Amino acid sequence: MTRFSTPIAEQIWNMKYRFKAPDGTPHDKTVEDSWRRIARALAQVENDKDLWEDRFYGALEDFKFLPAGRITAGAGTGRKVTLFNCFVMGTVPDDMGGIFDNLREAALTMQQGGGIGYDFSTIRPKGADVKGVGADASGPLSFMDVWDAMCRTIMSAGSRRGAMMATMRCDHPDIEGFIAAKADAVRLRMFNLSVLVTDEFMAAVKANGPWDLVFDGKVYHTIQARDLWNRIMQATYDFAEPGVIFIDRINAANNLSYCETIAATNPCGEQPLPPYGACLLGSINMAKLVRDPFEERAHLCETALNDLVGKAVRMMDNVVDASKFPLEAQAAEARAKRRIGLGVTGLADALLMVGLRYGSDEAAKQTEDWLHAIARAAYLASVDLAKEKGAFPLFDAEAYLASGTMQGMDEDVRAAVAEHGIRNALLTSIAPTGTISLYAGNVSSGIEPVFAYAYTRKVLQKDGSRTEEEVVDYAVRMWRDKFGDKELPDYFVNAQTLAPLDHVKMQAAAQKWVDSSISKTINCPEDIAFEDFKEVYMQAYETGCKGCTTYRPNDVTGSVLSVSESSEKVPGEAPKQVHGDFPAEGGEIVYMSEPLDRPTELEGATYKLKWPDSNHAIYITVNDIVLNGHRRPFEVFINSKNMEHFAWTVALTRMISAVFRRGGDVSFVVEELKAVFDPRGGAWMKGKYVPSILAAIGGILEQHMVQIGFLEGEGMGLKNDPQAQVVNLGGAPKGPACPACGEYGMHMVEGCMTCGSCGHSKCG
Repeated sequence: MTRFSTPIAEQIWNMKYRFKAPDGTPHDKTVEDSWRRIARALAQVENDKDLWEDRFYGALEDFKFLPAGRITAGAGTGRKVTLFNCFVMGTVPDDMGGIFDNLREAALTMQQGGGIGYDFSTIRPKGADVKGVGADASGPLSFMDVWDAMCRTIMSAGSRRGAMMATMRCDHPDIEGFIAAKADAVRLRMFNLSVLVTDEFMAAVKANGPWDLVFDGKVYHTIQARDLWNRIMQATYDFAEPGVIFIDRINAANNLSYCETIAATNPCGEQPLPPYGACLLGSINMAKLVRDPFEERAHLCETALNDLVGKAVRMMDNVVDASKFPLEAQAAEARAKRRIGLGVTGLADALLMVGLRYGSDEAAKQTEDWLHAIARAAYLASVDLAKEKGAFPLFDAEAYLASGTMQGMDEDVRAAVAEHGIRNALLTSIAPTGTISLYAGNVSSGIEPVFAYAYTRKVLQKDGSRTEEEVVDYAVRMWRDKFGDKELPDYFVNAQTLAPLDHVKMQAAAQKWVDSSISKTINCPEDIAFEDFKEVYMQAYETGCKGCTTYRPNDVTGSVLSVSESSEKVPGEAPKQVHGDFPAEGGEIVYMSEPLDRPTELEGATYKLKWPDSNHAIYITVNDIVLNGHRRPFEVFINSKNMEHFAWTVALTRMISAVFRRGGDVSFVVEELKAVFDPRGGAWMKGKYVPSILAAIGGILEQHMVQIGFLEGEGMGLKNDPQAQVVNLGGAPKGPACPACGEYGMHMVEGCMTCGSCGHSKCG
């Protein structure tokens, strides 16, 4: 017997959360071992370790409480990784030395697995004077390019890609360039972008008034506020970015407004944080708490909810003490305020089980009531912890109770905080739970609607064959088990049929009792009128949301889920869907069930790479494996006598080999490497400009794949060729990105790479 209700749940656990030795031998024999490992690790800070280990295990059992992936994968393993999901880095100083000190801190944080956020509003705009050097500033976007390049070379701990959020104030002189950045198909791919929108700006938009773009007290430009708003709206309509963060509302509501100012969020936006702020995440699985689902007496058990929330808060508070931190400043910030982010997943499934249509007024009211109950239980549990272990160090009763969130809190909770203090400064946040929700049996993610009732996926086996499996939403599967082929009721809606303003209604209902923020995507139909699209954002502002992110599928953004033409359907449902979060072949999901085994001997080839201006060559060996008569890359070794390259070549070797050994379509490795540009400039090799040494390595891997028949030819079989996009962006040929201004205008002039936009020259 197994606790997993679906094959995909077990495979997610095996791939992402199961503790294994470096050689792949599992320490966690079963998922119960994983729950026990986490419970034991988080009970170590308790006086009665055995008691709390058992209680924590009970909360984790059967996927009732779902700590975020960092905790699930890292707790109790002894690995040097952080258990925190979210970081906002220190304030970026407006000087070169400080900027690159912050870049180093970002790299260290991402290396341990943290997603990071940055406010780039503190860097002077492009063209501003740089005193003492007689030059003009290159502006914040040029430094964001440097961060982007760094992120491309670092993989977060485990299998998660590096993630970054960049914010910029709506009154920064470079805000128009920031808004338009994602119009460039290859720029800032590792960033999510959001504009910090102030209440003053929104008032100016409504009044169609002027808006000053200011830095350090100097007005650089004055534009119409509505024109700038329309630029933001047009960019996100076309490219799904930037998002919008209502920063004044965030600071006004913050429980800690008396001792911190927030200007950035983590990559998904659910955690607005101060400089060096850190937060951990976890979710209550609402679908597990519904009693008598689909019956007239269906209800969510509040007794079970209160008990589970209390245990979850204690576990998460213990993570603050149990976790490692990439930087001491992050550890100090976390321990001074003891922020946690307790949220929910499976909300849409729970609403279906009690007979409510997601997006209806009744569902919004029920969501508000459930989130209110969670907030009460969490705050009272934290008060109990304060009685036992003490309040968070920066607690100031008068200032804390005067904050925006606490002024709206229930009087009995306010009284308890006033008398005993509170252990955690902020307690609630709703994160994206895509992978965790699959691990829990494909419950609906976060507070999102059910996206697809069912979809099919194909699993690639070690022998090259594929098996086909259906993945069904948790609530739909329960309906099937109870009623067989009976048609789904009308209140079963999914994201394909939900009106955008219904999304906003649900987000606003949840936000009333979430003291941090919410990660939610408002799905819009491709043919939504631009004026209707803008109304989504205005409604989000008017109804109390702290931010807004939309997704409109089009030729540029693609589709989160692509509709397959399968004739097999769940009764009463839309066509089956395919999730876009995983590698797909021919519109179908393809997973590797296990890594490929390594034979004793492999055939391969070694290539010599001589990078200009380097004293030593780099040697790249690619070994292949043969499956079903077809040769495919299996492992890579990179060697050089230049010790400067030692660390990153070893890391690159291990990461690429790990990807190759998973099988499937690995051509994306070539794609990613070829897209990396070096801010110091690339080199011309064999008549072609190569933007970085990593891009050159990607070219050699592509060459090898072509030679063994894995790819048909250069640039073929890849999702896209980044350099081809650079060359063909709108008419006249363009070159690689300029390290000074970021424009794609570098070209050869008198033997030297020179930027046609700003005049920057590699030769000085």
